[in-house]
Amino acid sequence: MSKKKKKYYTVWKGHHTGVFETWNDCKAQITNFEGAKYKSFDSFDAAKEASKGNYFDYIGKKTSFKSELSAEQLKKIGQPNYNSISVDAASSGNPGIMEYRGVDTKTKKQLFIQGPFAEGTNNIGEFLAIVHGLALLKKHNSDKIIYTDSKTAISWVKKKTCNTKLNRNAKNEKLFELVDRAINWLKTNTYNTTIVKWETKAWGEIPADFGRK
Repeated sequence: MSKKKKKYYTVWKGHHTGVFETWNDCKAQITNFEGAKYKSFDSFDAAKEASKGNYFDYIGKKTSFKSELSAEQLKKIGQPNYNSISVDAASSGNPGIMEYRGVDTKTKKQLFIQGPFAEGTNNIGEFLAIVHGLALLKKHNSDKIIYTDSKTAISWVKKKTCNTKLNRNAKNEKLFELVDRAINWLKTNTYNTTIVKWETKAWGEIPADFGRK
């Protein structure tokens, strides 16, 4: 059995900031801290260097990606439509600390971000991110499409429901209030925005990815 690679965690904004060597130490700094900013790295040196910089220079930053598809398959899929926004969520645990965001697909400029929430799931975050994106594009009368890498979230949005198995409690009440608002928005609004599955195997991680894998 392969040994799990050690991670190091940079916290730019939290109860305490700096580099932490365990997830539990990192989690203690971001739990119940509104707007916490953090990311994992594969080495202490990389985490230390990142701590000297800006959080937004590191989230969503791609490493090299080797396509799993043949040249013929890639040709059929083509390139992403850059007249779009991309959304994604990140959850440390299931349930766990969760946040979601949306970015311009081409420039990666962040358009919105919500969280972290103390107890959520990745599917809930992906669902909320799509609805947030729909509302934003409708508000600005935009013809852009939305990319997401979650088939589950696309299904929930189409059904105008959040089919999560997570139980509602005092710890995640604020999150579920957002879920209620999202469902209400879907049921009371119409939109022409096309929601498209991001082709991860062809294009690499979605631009809105938090880069914490």
